[in-house]
Amino acid sequence: MAYEIDLSGRVALVTGASSGLGTQFAKTLAAAGAGVVLAARRLERLKTLRAEIESLGGDAHVVELDVTDTDSIRAAVAHAETEMGAIDILVNNSGVSATCKLVDVTPEEYDEQMNVNARGAFFVAQAVAQRMIARSKGLAPGTYTGGRIVNIASMAGLKVLGQIGVYAMSKAAVVHMTKAMALEWGRYGINVNALCPGYIDTEINHHHWQTEGGRKLVAMMPRKRVGQPADLDAMLVTLCAKESHFVNGAVIAVDDGFGV
Repeated sequence: MAYEIDLSGRVALVTGASSGLGTQFAKTLAAAGAGVVLAARRLERLKTLRAEIESLGGDAHVVELDVTDTDSIRAAVAHAETEMGAIDILVNNSGVSATCKLVDVTPEEYDEQMNVNARGAFFVAQAVAQRMIARSKGLAPGTYTGGRIVNIASMAGLKVLGQIGVYAMSKAAVVHMTKAMALEWGRYGINVNALCPGYIDTEINHHHWQTEGGRKLVAMMPRKRVGQPADLDAMLVTLCAKESHFVNGAVIAVDDGFGV
């Protein structure tokens, strides 16, 4: 017997949707039937993605979002709900990284990674959860069906890697943030979980795998391969499904065994 997860009638907000994993996440949720709100700073890229999703029969809307600006976060969430209805799913994906030894990290580099990866992710989740909680209490319009928040952490949040120490620190914060949110918000029917991807081939790092350093890194991996964005699809959809109501506070490594 086939088993299918259907997200029809649900609205998903995907941050960092203009490139990389965010683009893949948005396409995947749209293909599963969700109406998708595409959020990032690069509007033209979002509009191109929206057109692609709509050409395949999906439903998408674009909102501008800078996760380092709390006013921008509040405006984007409000705009998203005005255009598409109550947000049922948040894929909290915005993130930045920099390769640098800890002794050479500048205050600006440190602040950027912490502000986007940890602080930004927190306040996006907070803004969405406030509305989910209000609906669960009957204090806001909309039919409450249970919320799903998926924070995109990283394998580096579980296993420290050389020369990306600040990134690892920021993603470790996301891991504990996920657990704290799951503990406080679970009573309102909101399930908060974290995905920790391993090395995934995206447009940002694609060139690296052909370099000497990249080949050495691949050789260190258990199965000598880099993942593809689609390798995260099944786990993402599962965590977003209403059927996953008993999965809360989970931190799931999708890294082909690299962290073992």
